[in-house]
Amino acid sequence: MAKKLPKTDVVIIGVGWAGGIIASELTKKGLSVVGLERGRERVTEDYYMAHDELRYALRYDLMQDLSKETITFRSNEKVRALPMRSYGSFLLGEGLGGAGVHWNGQTFRFLPYDFKIRSMTIDRYGKDKIPPGMTIQDWGITYEELEPFFDKFEKTAGISGEENPMAGKRSNAYPTPPMKHTPSMKMFSEAASKLKLHPYTLPSANLSENYTNPDGISRAACQYCGYCERFGCEYGAKADPVVTVIPVAKKTGKFEIRTLSYVRRILHKGGKATGVMYTDLTTGEEIEQPADIVVSTGYVFNNTRLMLLSKIGKPYDSASGTGVIGKNYAYQVIKGTAAGFFEDQKFNLYAGAGSLGISLDDYNGDNFDHSDLKFIHGGNIAHTVTGQRPIQNNPVPEGTPLWGKDFKAKSLKYANSVLSVGSQGSSMPFRHHYLDLDPTYKDQFGDPLIRITFDFEDQDRELARYLSDRCGDIVKEMGGQNILKLKELGPYEITTYQSTHNTGGVIMGENPGNSAINNHMQMWDMENLFVIGASAFPHNSGYNPTGTIGALAYRAAEGIVEYSKKGKLLV
Repeated sequence: MAKKLPKTDVVIIGVGWAGGIIASELTKKGLSVVGLERGRERVTEDYYMAHDELRYALRYDLMQDLSKETITFRSNEKVRALPMRSYGSFLLGEGLGGAGVHWNGQTFRFLPYDFKIRSMTIDRYGKDKIPPGMTIQDWGITYEELEPFFDKFEKTAGISGEENPMAGKRSNAYPTPPMKHTPSMKMFSEAASKLKLHPYTLPSANLSENYTNPDGISRAACQYCGYCERFGCEYGAKADPVVTVIPVAKKTGKFEIRTLSYVRRILHKGGKATGVMYTDLTTGEEIEQPADIVVSTGYVFNNTRLMLLSKIGKPYDSASGTGVIGKNYAYQVIKGTAAGFFEDQKFNLYAGAGSLGISLDDYNGDNFDHSDLKFIHGGNIAHTVTGQRPIQNNPVPEGTPLWGKDFKAKSLKYANSVLSVGSQGSSMPFRHHYLDLDPTYKDQFGDPLIRITFDFEDQDRELARYLSDRCGDIVKEMGGQNILKLKELGPYEITTYQSTHNTGGVIMGENPGNSAINNHMQMWDMENLFVIGASAFPHNSGYNPTGTIGALAYRAAEGIVEYSKKGKLLV
């Protein structure tokens, strides 16, 4: 029998960006909050003198232990799903701060088009533009309604950037100026401008200058060391929950963090959540934490799996298209890239930062005419200088042998003479793409793993080719030779890293018929349960998701405070 603890006002499941924001905002309003984190404690001192590519980038020191819990994957319903035994297509973070500790720091706002994608697509092109089986829907909120919360997140994190001419209107400038420009960034900007495109400096959570945020948190400027993605930042220059929102919550005296606390069920009775049951990983003891309000702020798979294991909400059924939990799983189309070789130029590609680069949105969202194209939406295009680490970066021209004397010679020749332009393509949901519980494979506690059913569609193939061609145009204008581009997007496979931008499963919407949560991240059918994260996205845009997660978390925090006073559905 589980040990029962005294009730708290709010219990949070997962203390990453969303969980940290909720804790900070609620404790400032006087609510008592318990944060349950299944990973370990983290502080910036953990990363001193730890620029170890092998340990962090290749042996995944900050990631979830797949031998204890993983996901299973199948490309369609006709085949059996198998477990992901080693990391490949995406990485699952674990520990205090979550994936916010080892992210790159690229902090975009989704476009106004994203939030009204179905209605805006139909208004411009008609219903026939949406192919059979594509389940896009409006989000139940507009960009204009969410803009103040984007602004609040950017001020908390100290985002460095400049105006994006192709994006939604801003109420304020970025709190810190844009990052420095390298020679290759200047080349990209000049080439894009010659092609009549609209380049701008990437919005960055790597601080361009020393900064103190509205909560009084002071952080130092980025050192351009090149160790952001898959690494923690010892300077605190990269905004993460551990150096921004979590300290604010702790200072109130109203926030208790319990690490190594693995939440296995949300408890509920009579249509309301009553608390959670978790296992203390240090003792193996099962513990019940009662709470007036439960907030699930985990990663996409964790949020969805917890709803299914706890029997909350109606599971999605692909055959009938009914149900909402597990619906609209989406990923991202990353392979629409191009790289050029520069015979007589050398670049310092080993210095950089996770969000150092120049990007453009001329081919993102509905910023361009899709009338004669066989896809909707698009993607962000960028040249980034994230710091190429020696083990994972070894480009050679097409046709070069992959081993031997010629390979070694070309590797040395082009080590600092290859520039790439990449794209982040959007991902549209389809009826047969979803998450559910695997009937065969279980975790360390005997609970079913989450199962992914997903593959690339014609929409993705057309989009990837289009974006790759546009990237190639820019590389050619930059002076690149022997340009490598995508020829054809093959089937989705889970063994090669692509992006950790998974979305959907507990999606938001305008009504309970097509969504699990409302625009305050509140469950339609369990009013004191809030589910926050990229699991709320009905589709994935052509951007990194963190900025939009942060904005939704701030809006949800405002809603939770209101609910704590009124005790009813907010929509």
